[in-house]
Amino acid sequence: MRHVRPRFALEAAPVIVASLLLVTTQFLAHPVRTRAQSAISTVATGLNNPRGLKFGPDGNLYVAEGGTGGTDTSIGLCDQVVFPVGPYTGGYSSRISMISPSGVVTPVVEHLPSSQTSPLLGSLVSGVADVAFIGETLYGIEAGAGCSHGLAGTSNIVFRVNRDGSITTIADLSAFQKANPVANPEPDDFEPDGTWYSMLSIGGALYAIEPNHGELDRILNGKILRVADISETQGHLVPTSFAFYQGDFFIGNLGTFPVVPGSAQLMRMNVGGKIKNVLPGLTTVVGVAFDAKGRMYVLETDTVAGFPGPPAAGSGTVLRVNQDKSFTTIASGLVFPTAMTFGPDGALYVSNFGFGVPPIGLGQVVRIEVGQ
Repeated sequence: MRHVRPRFALEAAPVIVASLLLVTTQFLAHPVRTRAQSAISTVATGLNNPRGLKFGPDGNLYVAEGGTGGTDTSIGLCDQVVFPVGPYTGGYSSRISMISPSGVVTPVVEHLPSSQTSPLLGSLVSGVADVAFIGETLYGIEAGAGCSHGLAGTSNIVFRVNRDGSITTIADLSAFQKANPVANPEPDDFEPDGTWYSMLSIGGALYAIEPNHGELDRILNGKILRVADISETQGHLVPTSFAFYQGDFFIGNLGTFPVVPGSAQLMRMNVGGKIKNVLPGLTTVVGVAFDAKGRMYVLETDTVAGFPGPPAAGSGTVLRVNQDKSFTTIASGLVFPTAMTFGPDGALYVSNFGFGVPPIGLGQVVRIEVGQ
């Protein structure tokens, strides 16, 4: 997750309903929110900064864990992330874990790059950001690697997980961003290696979104192609999460800190990179997903004005977007959730206690019934 200071971004979801969503630019300035009662249960605990998660073809749930950071430093070796977010320190405690239907957590690949901001920003941790499957093959995307994150000799990459637990680099994202800058980077909130957040598998290719630079890219056959420079038209709004539905991308943004409730939005973008519609009235969006009926859901990580509070003050919510563009709260009281995915049982699975808390073993995955 991208980590922030004042005015900065945190890094660092029936067909007729979906067809009516976001079809004009005339939306409610302050969409109405109603509440539904949903059952929430804990699926797994003992995770370290859990982030993106997906179900595999084997029926198990795979979750990216950011890890616990570390003490390695790269000061003097390369450009550092600007103070007070940087300088970062890092280590190799990130991993991808598999959660069985009974809740047993088994590491799949371990000892991946994990880094943390300066203590002034709370030593907030990033590592593997998300996972995706192409067929039966598991892929991961790094957010905490790179010299600017304290880990000289590493890069943020997309990697394939091999059967023996090793990894193979598919694409070097750090190198791509350095060679292909976006139109409107934010100089006083800039991370040279990026802070990748979400990744999807679409039509045999991988698509990834990066909040700090503000871009959506495609990775296919080891080559990276920029689908959209979101910063060019939207500025530094910190796009974190996206879903792909009926041929379009639906993109949510986090916004900058301090939190201003209602200041985030959902954007609908075609495959050519043109943003067609915007749905305002959201707060700190970190997840977007569609259920089997085509209904859209949004995950908000922190909905209280100001800077994030203590973990006990959980204000994370799951919203459903209704046909009239109003929102129904499906779940609330989540503590810094970071990602969500639908399971084969039709329930939402959410990474909870995903950042900003003491990092050792407090992360969890919860299951949320979304109702009819």
